[in-house]
Amino acid sequence: MCPGMNGDCRFKPVSGHEGGRNRIMIVSRDGEKERTRQKRISGKNTAKEEKTMNDYKIIPLPKAEWKGTPILMKYTTEEYYDLEMQESADSFEVKMVKKRFDTPVTHTPQEYDFPDSLYQDHWEKAEAFGIVSEKNGKKEMMACIEICPEEWSNRLMVTELWVADELHRRGIGTALMNVAKEQAKLQKRRAVILETQSCNVRAIAFYRSQGFKLIGYDTCCYTNRDIARHEIRFNFGFFFDGIQGRFQ
Repeated sequence: MCPGMNGDCRFKPVSGHEGGRNRIMIVSRDGEKERTRQKRISGKNTAKEEKTMNDYKIIPLPKAEWKGTPILMKYTTEEYYDLEMQESADSFEVKMVKKRFDTPVTHTPQEYDFPDSLYQDHWEKAEAFGIVSEKNGKKEMMACIEICPEEWSNRLMVTELWVADELHRRGIGTALMNVAKEQAKLQKRRAVILETQSCNVRAIAFYRSQGFKLIGYDTCCYTNRDIARHEIRFNFGFFFDGIQGRFQ
């Protein structure tokens, strides 16, 4: 779920240059270095300026327009959280221990029978927000978050969170998650909840950085071999102070 950067043109350092900038060293008469500064080469630097979240706008994605839009969830991981359980007549002991795969593992939409898309029928009250680019009159979704209330428990579910590779590491995932939190406050929900997988360590790290806590797991959500495949469903939750009851 929020997985390098592509499309950013970079210059290789060449004689007297670093990253498309001219490195000018000013030296005093006695030969000591006085100061070093960076100066852009006028008219010669074609490297793109990297945008930040301030350069993008998150807008509502209406169901009538965006239903069925595919979300190409793909990620490669070198690590996973291994489930270690011990059970006795009086206790259950569970540990989630981070370990490394022998070789990197890639998960793609093609391996699942139900690839992700916006406004799937079983999310009847879903809402979506995102970033859209438009070129030659054609709109393209570049990032999105979909949320849906779980009414019986008074929680708000994040059912989709996706950012295109070229927009990674620009604060967009955080901005989208803030939208979900704000919507949960407006709806007076007691928590925001979501799901990820034990092998998606990058997503897990992101959710923890956003204040989410592990609230449960499911060892057979996807297949009966989820433990052996190191792809256990992890459930995370973010809680709001002062809202305790199921229906408050």
